[in-house]
Amino acid sequence: MTICLVTDRRRLGAAVGAGPAGWADALERQVTAAVTAGVDLVQVREPDVEAAELVSLVRRLVAVSAGTRARILVNDRVDVALAAGAAGVHLKERSFRPADVRPIVPKEFLIGCSIHSAAAVVERRDAQYLMAGTIRPTRSKPEASLLGWEGLAAVVAAAESTPVLAIGGIDLRSMSSLALSGAAGLAAVGAFIPTAGQDIYEFVQKRVIDMRLGFDSAPAVS
Repeated sequence: MTICLVTDRRRLGAAVGAGPAGWADALERQVTAAVTAGVDLVQVREPDVEAAELVSLVRRLVAVSAGTRARILVNDRVDVALAAGAAGVHLKERSFRPADVRPIVPKEFLIGCSIHSAAAVVERRDAQYLMAGTIRPTRSKPEASLLGWEGLAAVVAAAESTPVLAIGGIDLRSMSSLALSGAAGLAAVGAFIPTAGQDIYEFVQKRVIDMRLGFDSAPAVS
C-alpha cells in the first residue's frame, strides 16, 4: 500500500490553533510524524506560497525526511522541486504531461499526475503513479464532481500497470472499498489533520499505522 500525505498548512494551523507564524512549524511536525511512521509520499501543495518561500519550506521537509522511505514531492512546480532537492513533482491534470517533464529532470525524479476520469489516463499512463479523485465528499474540494468507487475502479482498469492512488474523502472507514477498487493506495489532506486538542505527532503516527492495517486486512480485488 502507498500512502501520500498532501499538505495544507492553513487548514492544519487552524485545527491546532496556530497562527500564520506557526503554520510552517506545525507542518514540519506533521510531516516528521508521517515520514517516521512510514508514509511513502508527501505532496507539498501550498499554492499561495511564493516560489522562494516554497523552496525554503520544501527544503525543510526534505531534511526531516532524510533517512526514511518517504519522498517529498512538490505540487505542479517543477522548478521549485528541482531547486529544493525534492524527489519529484505531482502534476495537475491540466498541467504539463509527464512526457513533457521527463526530459528536463533527473532520471530518478518521480513524476505523478492527477486525473479525474478514466478517459484522462491515456496521455498520462507514463506517469509513475496516478492520483484519482475526487472519490467522496471532502472539505478540501467541496465543489468537485465525485468520481466514486466505481469511477475509481474504472481508472484502475484503464491505468493497467500504473499504480493509482485515491484521493478525496478517504478515511479509515474507506479501507475496504479502497482495497476492493484495485487502487494501490491513497492520498489525503484531512485524514492527517487532528481535531482540536489532539497532538499532531501522535495523531499522524497512529493514523498512518491504522490505515496500513485497515488496508492490508481488507479483502483485495480478485
